[in-house]
Amino acid sequence: MTRSVLAGIDGSAQSTAAAHWAADEARRRGVPLRLLHVRTWLDDTRPAAEDVADHRSPTGRMLSAVEREIRETHPALDVRVEVVESEEPVDVLVEAADESELLVLGSRGLGGFAGLLVGSVGLAAAAHGNVPTVLVPAAAAGRPAGAQVVVGVDTRAPAADVLDFAFHQAAERRAALRAVHAWTPPPVWGYAGWVAPASEAEQFRVIESELLTRAMTGWQEKYPTVAVVEDCRIDGAAGALVDLSAEAALVVVGRRRRPHRAGLRLGPVAHAVLHHAHAPVAVVPHD
Repeated sequence: MTRSVLAGIDGSAQSTAAAHWAADEARRRGVPLRLLHVRTWLDDTRPAAEDVADHRSPTGRMLSAVEREIRETHPALDVRVEVVESEEPVDVLVEAADESELLVLGSRGLGGFAGLLVGSVGLAAAAHGNVPTVLVPAAAAGRPAGAQVVVGVDTRAPAADVLDFAFHQAAERRAALRAVHAWTPPPVWGYAGWVAPASEAEQFRVIESELLTRAMTGWQEKYPTVAVVEDCRIDGAAGALVDLSAEAALVVVGRRRRPHRAGLRLGPVAHAVLHHAHAPVAVVPHD
């Protein structure tokens, strides 16, 4: 694997925000930035591949503008621009990401629950990629680096790859890490039907908090500079992460690897957070 950060660009405001986010990440890691454009038949009216290098073409002007912006804001960064012609942009992005540490794409998400606003390419790349994929909404480009990093934790099966990524991101940003475990009390049957057992809620809260503490054991020693906030709450996992994303620099969720490529392999929590989060969202594959 080549040590680099890969950003997919298509000329949209979201992909430009993703390119700037990726540039900041590449600078923090001390690695080159790769800007990749997958050119399809929709790009330009002229079909010849060499036209992409022509700054007079729409694609050429777009690539030059993004590259120029990145070089102006990050003059010491090694920036490489690549163009691949294909009608399968997801396959190209996933394959190219295998040669990098991270894939960064733009997201059309506007925050809240107004609609499902992540593009199909971003969803598919996040679902099938072998490296962490970050989706960046245009509105999130100017978020302060010191804001907290939020990570969703499955206390029954905590994923080391997800936690390691989240801790690393917090350490690089000198930010606090908020580890979120959202849970719902099991219902009991009463005269009013199935209801949450209010009398036993505190007992369940203690158990769930202990599980979260156990899941975080050892990570503070590995990342001693990161302040950890354990956030155990009665809530839906997706709703909690979306709410917290309003004040976060980054939200980190996990996605299980599958032995096949059929279907979108995103779980319901990752899927909902990608659509509705206000902040960039990192989807980290894990076993």
